[in-house]
Amino acid sequence: MLRVGLTGGIGSGKSAVARRLAEHGAVVVDADQIAREVVEPGTPGLAEVVAEFGEEVLTPEGRLDRPRLGEIVFSDSARLARLNAIVHPRVAARTEELMAAAPADAVVVYDVPLLVENDLGALYDVVVVVDLPEEEQVARVVANRGMPADQVRARIKAQATRERRRAAADVVIDNSGTPADLDRRVAELWADLSARA
Repeated sequence: MLRVGLTGGIGSGKSAVARRLAEHGAVVVDADQIAREVVEPGTPGLAEVVAEFGEEVLTPEGRLDRPRLGEIVFSDSARLARLNAIVHPRVAARTEELMAAAPADAVVVYDVPLLVENDLGALYDVVVVVDLPEEEQVARVVANRGMPADQVRARIKAQATRERRRAAADVVIDNSGTPADLDRRVAELWADLSARA
């Protein structure tokens, strides 16, 4: 099994790369999806988040209000650390279950936003970083998610710097071009990963 850590800052196109790798045959484990699972209504994870941050982080339907929680934690590093202490161990345990279920000869891609921030590079055979200039990240998130630019910049500031992320990479995927450019780069990456596997 080849274990690949895939990361990139908010708006970098990391999820687009993960989708393309899955189309090529990779087994993709999505940390964001798992992070949502572990705080679904009725889970111990959600109960602990509410105990820490209060009922104000819930929607009227009793689900986690992610934008509200984001406003709280991305402007306060201590509160972000507390949230991470609740969520990350649950995500790690579920990730190991999913990786253990993958075929022995699989290329397993772990799509994880905070790989560099949490010094997880050593867990993977290959670290792939999806990269583009910060202003392009901001523009894409504002256009695609409708998030205000100041909130996007706060999230970027809470993540590893572009330089630190690039320094941690075995492979950097430049996503500043067109979707066709990205298709070509991911096909090249897949050929490289398949050869390593």
